[in-house]
Amino acid sequence: MSAEFLHAGLGWPIAAAILAVSFASSFVTVAFGIGGGAVMLAVLAILLPAPAIIPVHGVVQLGSNVGRAALMRSHLHLPLVAPFAFGALIGVALGGTFVVQLSPAAIQVGVGLFILWSILASPPAFMRRSAAVAGGFSSFLTMFFGGTGPFVAAFVKTQGLERMGFVATHATLMTLQHLLKTITFSILGFAFTQWVGLICLLILFGFLGTVVGRQVLMRIDEKRFKIALNIILAVLAARLIYSGAATYLTQWQGTGG
Repeated sequence: MSAEFLHAGLGWPIAAAILAVSFASSFVTVAFGIGGGAVMLAVLAILLPAPAIIPVHGVVQLGSNVGRAALMRSHLHLPLVAPFAFGALIGVALGGTFVVQLSPAAIQVGVGLFILWSILASPPAFMRRSAAVAGGFSSFLTMFFGGTGPFVAAFVKTQGLERMGFVATHATLMTLQHLLKTITFSILGFAFTQWVGLICLLILFGFLGTVVGRQVLMRIDEKRFKIALNIILAVLAARLIYSGAATYLTQWQGTGG
């Protein structure tokens, strides 16, 4: 097995940084219930080629959520699963008809704005009332912007579950969403083969982060950590928006605009 297969041609320094973030993002998600996916997305959006950001993020999050859901399966709130899956199927199908039309610069700006939205705003009220609506709306958005975990989490929170039940149910719903998204990107022709080695390592490190995070679930100052997490996400989002806008400006100047 060649080193290039494992780091997908990115080189080990970049690959190692992404692996560390995969561990940390899974730790964050299981320890605090939310936030890790957005961190992973923001870092991938800076380090990966734009067309690979959302598909690779989806597969990595699929692996991470499978591990989390498996570890906490006894706490799953089962009645939400079927209607959410139905909505998610419709959402990814609709999103898949539009996502191939986006330019790399649009993806960067969109991801950046979406991350800022997830920090500053609450999901719309209609999304919090129905598992099918939550699945459809968030799954449509995830085809373009990836990190819809905060929006699904807002819906799960309205169900009044205890903490372990929240984490288990959220992980299961996100597993369904990312699975459908991965299948859709495969149908659309994204070549996952180049990324298989790195994706496997990312999933492994993510699972390790899940195991560690589960052990320290109640030992960290959650309020302060979430403030720091939001600051980091805001900085990463601003970096993405700047990069995408700069690309648009360069293209506009190149056309004599």
